[in-house]
Amino acid sequence: MAQLESRFISVIFDFALRTTPKRVIFVFNFKDRVAIVTGGTRGIGKAISEAFLKAGAKVIITYVSNDQKAEHLKVENTLYSERMDIKKFDISNYDEVERFYDYVQEKYGSIDVLVNNAGVRKDSLLGFMTKEDWQSVLNVNLNGTFYMCKFAVKNMIRRRYGRIIAITSPSSHIGFKGQSNYAASKSGQVGMARALSKEVAGYGITVNCISPGFVSTELIGDISESLIEEYKNMIPLKKFATPEQIASGVLFLASEEASYITGTTLAIDGGI
Repeated sequence: MAQLESRFISVIFDFALRTTPKRVIFVFNFKDRVAIVTGGTRGIGKAISEAFLKAGAKVIITYVSNDQKAEHLKVENTLYSERMDIKKFDISNYDEVERFYDYVQEKYGSIDVLVNNAGVRKDSLLGFMTKEDWQSVLNVNLNGTFYMCKFAVKNMIRRRYGRIIAITSPSSHIGFKGQSNYAASKSGQVGMARALSKEVAGYGITVNCISPGFVSTELIGDISESLIEEYKNMIPLKKFATPEQIASGVLFLASEEASYITGTTLAIDGGI
């Protein structure tokens, strides 16, 4: 009886395999790849760093000031400690960026992936915005992206391979009020990516952006509850994304499966 039951289950299972539409499941493998994630110790950056670590990459994670968050990341990911390298410096400082890449060149030699995730917001109506707040947002979000890309490209061209991804925002094309500095910096990232993608395509390097929309991180922690509800009502899916959902898009664009995608922006924004 037991043998008959086992045979029956086997027949049913075989029938299901033959008649059920096949699903393609991507399991990203970044073993022996070297990825740099700026602003990679918290929020979206933390999720991206951890996603690459889990996929087997050696990950160089940068941050500028929050030592506590960096330590938490290290403690939470001790399993990957041999492949995790956390460096503290300011991406808006050209000399510090150059010294960072000297270190990377000496220790790792090649770079496969650069994720420009580091960013700041200093919101204010334009008429009341200080020149310091305007300049500091442009310095980090746009100048920092340029500095990081400049040295990464030189490294990637030698190997004729690379993936560059910038985390931008719907603010680049929607222009939320009070964010003229942030919108300008994110629009600049998109334009830079499009131009750079054409410059390096012949070297096997792709350059893309991801526009995450609203994500549940501390970057939007200063937004009032009423404004959060207003923003959610703008989103067809009626909710904010998780950092892990953004990280999945980053891994895709950094993968071999995305080798024919360049100069574009992937929107992960709930349809906003």
